[in-house]
Amino acid sequence: MDTVMLIVNPSSGKELGEQHATHAEEVLRERYGHVDVRFTEKEQDATNFAREAAEKHYQAVIAMGGDGTLNEAVTGLAEATHRPDFGIIPLGTVNDLARALGVPSDPKQAIEALRDAEPTPMDIGTYENGYFMNVIAIGLIAEAVDEVSVEEKTKWGPFAYLIEGVKAFREHSPYELALDSKDGEFDGEAYLVVIALTNSVGGFENFEPDARLNDGLLHVYIFEELGLKDALQLTPALFTGKLKETDSVTSFCTKRVKVTSPKALPVNADGDTGGTLPLTFEVLPSHLNVLKPV
Repeated sequence: MDTVMLIVNPSSGKELGEQHATHAEEVLRERYGHVDVRFTEKEQDATNFAREAAEKHYQAVIAMGGDGTLNEAVTGLAEATHRPDFGIIPLGTVNDLARALGVPSDPKQAIEALRDAEPTPMDIGTYENGYFMNVIAIGLIAEAVDEVSVEEKTKWGPFAYLIEGVKAFREHSPYELALDSKDGEFDGEAYLVVIALTNSVGGFENFEPDARLNDGLLHVYIFEELGLKDALQLTPALFTGKLKETDSVTSFCTKRVKVTSPKALPVNADGDTGGTLPLTFEVLPSHLNVLKPV
């Protein structure tokens, strides 16, 4: 009999975590046999629970919550010798990893999809302060994200970040940034740097249409301009996957990139605070097996 750990953030999804947990436990018991249910109460609980599951050689870890909860769980698995399969039940606002995996946004459907979801290799990212499963943002958006309220995210979805970013543009000058890698360099002024592992960033599923779950690459985007005029050009490009063709964006792919600045600019990792520059980001190819709907 296999054992699976179900990690639930009860405050996610309009506090419906506990309600969906009962359904999830029933489905997982049918697939694995034994279900170890854990509810988070504070930061790092998901990390500690996932680490414990790895140490006990559980077959799988399923995280129910927003991108922050999923990031914590991934962090708990990343350094383990035995890394259980990782599954997700999205309860957040943006749910980028769910979008990249093709996991239904409806929690009930996501739970049902776990019945026969297949383990699939997935890259994750690492840097001095931890791990990330989806995206690093540096600069304007990293600052603006903290200003986006839950109500704004609920009302506007991914546009809430773009709106806040344009508002912040009026109050900020571009940052001095330097990026150094074997595959691309940048030294100049920019408002934002995005380092993506998957196709979905900020709820825009075509942000990086060429990204694959296990392509072994960091997809780097440098936004040199981010005013109202640029936003009008960038918005349709975000939907059509043509950011690389816009005048205000520089991009390249690499396995490792160092980002520096004269200022200690904030870094946002998977939607949460991730420290300040300078930092070096690197991809860990096919580091986790994620449960992807068939």
